[in-house]
Amino acid sequence: MTETPLIAMIVIGIGLAFVFGTIANRLKISPIAGYLMAGVAVGPFTPGFIGDPALALQLADIGVILLMFGVGLHFSLRDLLSLRKAVIPAVMAQIAISAGLGAAIAWFIGAPIGPSTNTNLSPSRPTSLPRRSIGMASSSSFEK
Repeated sequence: MTETPLIAMIVIGIGLAFVFGTIANRLKISPIAGYLMAGVAVGPFTPGFIGDPALALQLADIGVILLMFGVGLHFSLRDLLSLRKAVIPAVMAQIAISAGLGAAIAWFIGAPIGPSTNTNLSPSRPTSLPRRSIGMASSSSFEK
């Protein structure tokens, strides 16, 4: 008999997503919350079923893509533009606070401040993108 970890992982993931999504829907919560709970339940950090960690990371990337696609289907540019007077200042404040906290923590632990603020100011990245490709400091850069 051949091993089928991919098929088993997908079937278990979809089955749990259906169950948790249905429970979330009955509790009048977005089914996406149920799907996220299914991902946590199948993940390597919970007891019970543990799949192939490398395969789980690849499927997690696909899950993030599908989640972003689902959010994009509900995205309305008209609604976003109507909120621009509240959203743009909030986004700018969030960026400034994140960069400031990163610089303060870097200063506190004696790390160079430049890489910490650059990392906070960089755009979001997919989970599979290696950290070194966006210039994150390695542990050797923290040496004095």
